[in-house]
Amino acid sequence: MIPAPFDYIRPTSLDEACRVLAEAEDAGDDVKVLAGGQSLLPLLRLRLAYPSALVDVGRLPELRGVEDRGDHVFVGALTTHDEVLRSSVVRELIPLVALATATVADPAVRHRGTFGGSLAHADPAGDLPAVALALDCVFVVRSGDGEREIPASEFFVDYLEPALEPGEVLVGVRVPKLGPGWGFRYEKFHRTAQSWATVGVAVAVRLGEGVVEEVRIALTNMGSTPVRARAAEAALRGADLTPSGSNGAHDPLRQACDLADEESSPPTDLHGGPAYRRHLARVLTRRAVRAASG
Repeated sequence: MIPAPFDYIRPTSLDEACRVLAEAEDAGDDVKVLAGGQSLLPLLRLRLAYPSALVDVGRLPELRGVEDRGDHVFVGALTTHDEVLRSSVVRELIPLVALATATVADPAVRHRGTFGGSLAHADPAGDLPAVALALDCVFVVRSGDGEREIPASEFFVDYLEPALEPGEVLVGVRVPKLGPGWGFRYEKFHRTAQSWATVGVAVAVRLGEGVVEEVRIALTNMGSTPVRARAAEAALRGADLTPSGSNGAHDPLRQACDLADEESSPPTDLHGGPAYRRHLARVLTRRAVRAASG
């Protein structure tokens, strides 16, 4: 299909972009921000979105790049998935981001799609929102009134609805470094190699002599937003994952991971119903925790 008519605006600076968005808000216009376009353009073609104007921020250099900032890594919103994957800083300091990004679509999409665009799109079937939730990332946004920070736990409001106010632009994401001793894994089940996740699981775990000391678990496509598996996390803390910690019917890993779907509300679509997704979430969580813990 052909998109509905819209005006095209390409600001030359972030301040100009914020000003244009603020003016549009004051005028009551429906304006969308265009970055890589890999999520927005299909919606336009299907006329599931029909804004009066697109503000193209895709060429603003201040929104691109990866920086090591001491206790966290800052990933600019316009950094492409391919640039994220090729970054030694990402691979070494925030490896869970690299693991999940490697599963995003295909190379063509990863060369155009952006890190911030994928997150701001707030699709619960996307791979990066669950990672941001598991790592307790912080989103930095800018408007004409200045900057503000939004924790990942508050950023994903509902299906395709981020906590961005009208006139705000996502500048980048602060990804905390979890430090030595942590293991990471992103498990994803999808029917074809380049499709959205039927279910995905992002895990970060830290062991001490085979016992779980800290763990983070977040689920992809198990609700209208990414879901933090708090019940499974609580059950895993203190669990002995060594062979001697399991005997007969007592398997602390299985028992804990069977709680992974408790806080979820999985959707029904062509790829499966709630019961199927709940089963996948439990199985993939167990697989991811086992891999992350070594």
